[in-house]
Amino acid sequence: MMALPPTIAWSGTARDGHLELLDQTCLPQRVEVLRIGDVESLVAAIRRLSVRGAPAIGVAAAYGVVLGVRDAANGDAFHELLRSAGDALIAARPTAVNLPWAVRRMQAAGTHAASLDALLDEARAIHEEDRALCRAMGEAGAPLVREGATVLTHCNTGRLATAGDGTALAVLFEAWRRGTRFRVLADETRPLLQGARLTALELAAEGIPVDVIADGAAAGLIARGEVDLVLVGADRVAGNGDAANKVGTYGLALACHAHGVPMYVVAPTTTFDLGLEDGSMIPIEERDPAEVLTLGGSGIEIPEVGARNPAFDVTPGCLLAGIVTDRGIIRPVDADAVRSMIGG
Repeated sequence: MMALPPTIAWSGTARDGHLELLDQTCLPQRVEVLRIGDVESLVAAIRRLSVRGAPAIGVAAAYGVVLGVRDAANGDAFHELLRSAGDALIAARPTAVNLPWAVRRMQAAGTHAASLDALLDEARAIHEEDRALCRAMGEAGAPLVREGATVLTHCNTGRLATAGDGTALAVLFEAWRRGTRFRVLADETRPLLQGARLTALELAAEGIPVDVIADGAAAGLIARGEVDLVLVGADRVAGNGDAANKVGTYGLALACHAHGVPMYVVAPTTTFDLGLEDGSMIPIEERDPAEVLTLGGSGIEIPEVGARNPAFDVTPGCLLAGIVTDRGIIRPVDADAVRSMIGG
């Protein structure tokens, strides 16, 4: 199994350093690390999913703010670049709330201490805090995984999506470290196959048994009693617990609800957007239809036939058994329970 470099790393000083990103579009066939030295390159990397996963995007964007302001010649230019770099980064992808959260935190830090070194320190703090959040989620959720269970997951929610062990995969990694033995079914996650390419890679590297299944197979396996637990991540969670995650998650929730299988979202407190009353207010990214009309680099389209490519859907909180956070598990999932755990 190939050894992977860090998903995100900063090299050098605030003035002359650069951001290093493991290019996830190349996995698992090859390992390539991007050297990012300006905001425009980082925005492009975020948009093409070279870096992906809500927490990882947030951490990368924090370093991106440093890249965006370091050419400032004076105080006025510093604050103007702080604003414009932040705006460009926030616009890169609309659904994941960690992106604007990290940028606004960096902008606040830059307003109070207009220095590159202070900004780099803040970005490193965000990076380390995400590692700690991953550890806490893993510890909170590990008891949900029972000996001999079959756990289904969707998209990628591990080390490739965060600065630490992940969100939903952090739960599995921690349960495995504690000696619990189980197997995993990983949805392939069309159209970009993050489950088949990335989740299976991460689990296999840990020695955790994993089988990839077609997205369309999941509901039938749930109905046949072949799934004991479903764990997924989230890119934004509204104030009532409605959660936006990779498209296809809502269908899993409906199948789990119909057949009595517990499904948990695993998300850090940084992914909650308490300013949104419910999931209908979460912006849903529509990506290039060409992603749907190609597979393995080959076109599968029929002339004059188009495609839709929503990247996310929203699962109502009422369909969830709970939400695993770095502060504990929210259950039942409703606005009161979210406020009690998260605040707001």
